[in-house]
Amino acid sequence: MKILIGLSGGVDSAVAAYLLKKQGYEVTGVMMSIWDGSLPIPKNKGCDACLGPEDEDIAAVHKIADFLKISLKVLDCRKEYKRVVIENFRSEYKQGRTPNPCILCNAHIKFKVLPNTAKKTGVSFDKFATGHYANIGFDSSLSMYQLMKAADPNKDQTYFLYRLTQKILSETIFPLGQYSKDQVRSIAKEIGLPVAEKPDSQDFYCGAYSDILQFPVNPGDIVDKTGKVLGKHTGIWNYTIGKRKGLGLSGGTKDPLYVINILAKQNAVAVGTREDLYSPSFTASKVSWCSSAITKESIEVTAKIRQQHKPARAVVIPQGSSLVRVEFNEPQISVTAGQSVVFYKNNIVLGGGIIESK
Repeated sequence: MKILIGLSGGVDSAVAAYLLKKQGYEVTGVMMSIWDGSLPIPKNKGCDACLGPEDEDIAAVHKIADFLKISLKVLDCRKEYKRVVIENFRSEYKQGRTPNPCILCNAHIKFKVLPNTAKKTGVSFDKFATGHYANIGFDSSLSMYQLMKAADPNKDQTYFLYRLTQKILSETIFPLGQYSKDQVRSIAKEIGLPVAEKPDSQDFYCGAYSDILQFPVNPGDIVDKTGKVLGKHTGIWNYTIGKRKGLGLSGGTKDPLYVINILAKQNAVAVGTREDLYSPSFTASKVSWCSSAITKESIEVTAKIRQQHKPARAVVIPQGSSLVRVEFNEPQISVTAGQSVVFYKNNIVLGGGIIESK
């Protein structure tokens, strides 16, 4: 069987490629180039991120391919990445929302544009693989592929993958699904991979988000829950739900203040106490049921509202084909419009959607 594997220049995808080759597959490496040079070069050069100058990563990928003795292609995905991921990022922040670019990148670029571009260049393969920590199963009773949590709960990346379709799941392999990060590092060191000690990528961009947004200053009010003006801001995109530091407020309250809402239409930022950050429910749109048939009935799940959020028990109430109401058993902190909520049933990812409103 021929496997095309996405290589990033990091240890995870490199070990995944090694494991596939060790299992006897014919492996071809591919890297997506997404940096078009239109953004300022991040000043924090020590940060390892997905979006940024690619010279070092391309060099690392070539070393990995040479070490593993596999063929490699670096493919130009810059136009599609800018159109799909960057423009959405700008649009969402302009509306006072906080998007997750990694989810959009996985769904539209990494698992679609990249393998499809490889096919157009003449690369023949049966399955596509990546170094994500996740698993894929098949439920014969449902005749559906299922996205499942990784064995290592600390590295599980299914939160970022919930928008993968049945077609994509049927064509994908996750070689690291049953491995821990420590095991992967150990394998890399044992076989002498040139990137064995390379740090993990921590973000999608090292610089200030203002580099990407490139919005002009647009002053507005910082208000409390009653609408009383407490201060001024220079742009709503500089604030996210739960932000406490750097609000520029002179005080006057006994309790610390946090951003509790971003009012895009009023060009205002609302602040309140920590208690005001808790929400019992919210609406989610653009729901994708990756491992479950679309349901018209309410279902009990555990719901995750960001990657580092501990899944909380909730009820998902369908409001239409792609809209749901999520009601938590206990209120959760910092529910943020633009972020994703992902629904789990034990270790299976049922699906998820984009958080809209409380």
